[in-house]
Amino acid sequence: MSRGAPAGEKIMGKLETGVRGTLSRRVFLIGAATVPVVAGLLGADAFARSRRVYLPPVRSRGNAVVSVRDTGAVGDGVRDDTAAIQAAINALPSTGGTVVIPAGTYLIDTTKRIRLRSNMLLRMDADAKLVAKPSSVSRAYILYINDASDVEIAGGQLVGERDRHRYMTSSTDEWNHGIQILGGVRVTVRDVRVSDCTGDGICIGGGSKDVEIANVVSTNNRRQGLSITNCSGIRVHDSEFSHTNGTSPECGIDIEPDDPYNCSDVLIRNCRLNNNAKYGLNVWKRSSQIRLEGCVVEDNGSCGVVVQYCNAIALTGNTVRNNSATGVLINDGTSQCRVAGGLSYGNYNRLGAKVREPFTLTGWSSKIERDILMRGTLSDVEIGTNNYR
Repeated sequence: MSRGAPAGEKIMGKLETGVRGTLSRRVFLIGAATVPVVAGLLGADAFARSRRVYLPPVRSRGNAVVSVRDTGAVGDGVRDDTAAIQAAINALPSTGGTVVIPAGTYLIDTTKRIRLRSNMLLRMDADAKLVAKPSSVSRAYILYINDASDVEIAGGQLVGERDRHRYMTSSTDEWNHGIQILGGVRVTVRDVRVSDCTGDGICIGGGSKDVEIANVVSTNNRRQGLSITNCSGIRVHDSEFSHTNGTSPECGIDIEPDDPYNCSDVLIRNCRLNNNAKYGLNVWKRSSQIRLEGCVVEDNGSCGVVVQYCNAIALTGNTVRNNSATGVLINDGTSQCRVAGGLSYGNYNRLGAKVREPFTLTGWSSKIERDILMRGTLSDVEIGTNNYR
C-alpha cells in the first residue's frame, strides 16, 4: 500500500503527532455537524439533541444457535479461547446460524485467527472482549472473513496488541488488523469497538462487495482506523475513526486500492474522523464514486480530507474544523469533484488562529485557502455554497 498523497504533504509542512484517547464504544451520530463535541469523547449526551441509528440490512442465515461456552471457551482473560470459538463456528450446520459470545475476556491467537463462515452472525455481548495475544508476526487478524457471504459481526470489543507486539521492523508489522474482510459479499459490522491494533482497526479488500459498517468506534490503531482497498459498494454509517497513530499513512479512513485494482461506490455518512496523526480521510488513486456526507472531520494532525488522482468525489454537508493543515485538499489528477453545503473553520491552525466573521461563499477565493485548497491539474471541480467562520 502506498503512503498517501506525497504532493499534498509537500505543501503542508511538518506532520504533527496524534494523541491517543479513550472513546465510548456505542456511538449514535446524527446531526454531528451541528452538535458540539468534546474532543476525544463521544458519549451519548454529546449527540442528545439529534440522534438516529442507521439500521443495516439483515443478512441471510439459518436458525441454529451455538454458544462458545458450549465448545469450551472460558473468557477469563487467561486461557487461549481461539480454538473453542472456532469450534463453535465450525459446529454450525450448512445453513449457518448464530454464534454467541457471552460477557468475558477471550484471548485470541491472531496467528491462527477466528475464521468466520458464510451465513452466520457472530453476536457478542456488550461486555464481551476479544483480546489479541502478543505476537511477532507481520500479518495476523483477530477476525477474518475470506470469500464468505452473508456474514454479520455485532457487539462487543476487539482489542489489539500494539503495545505488547514484538516488533521485527516498524515498516512491516502493519498488517495485524482487528477485522480483515477479503472477498466478502454482503457483510455487516455493527455496534463494535476496535482499538489498539498493530495495523488497521478494520480492513476491506480482495474484491469485497456490499459491506456495511454501522455504529462502530475504531480508535488508537497504528496504521488506519479503516482501510478501504479493492472493493465496491461500501457503506459506513454513524461511526468514529480516531486517534490513529504509529505507522504511515495514519488516517482515520484511507480509501486506497493497491495497484492495479480499483475502488468504487463508497458512502461515508454521519461519521466522525478526528485526532488522527495524519488525515481524517485520504482518497488516493483509482477511486471513484466516493461520497462523504454529514460528517465531522476535526483535530487531525495534517489535512482533514485529501483527494488525489480520483474522480466522482462528492463532499456534502460536512463540518471540517480545527485541522492542523488544510481542511480539504483537492490534489493533482482529481476530476468531477464537488464540495458543497459544509461548514469550515479553524483549519491550518499550525500557522496560528485566524479570526474572521462568519460568512457564506459560493465558489472559491483566497480567503478560504485554509479551508479548501486546489493544487495541480484538475478538471470539473466545483466549490458550491459553503459556510465559513
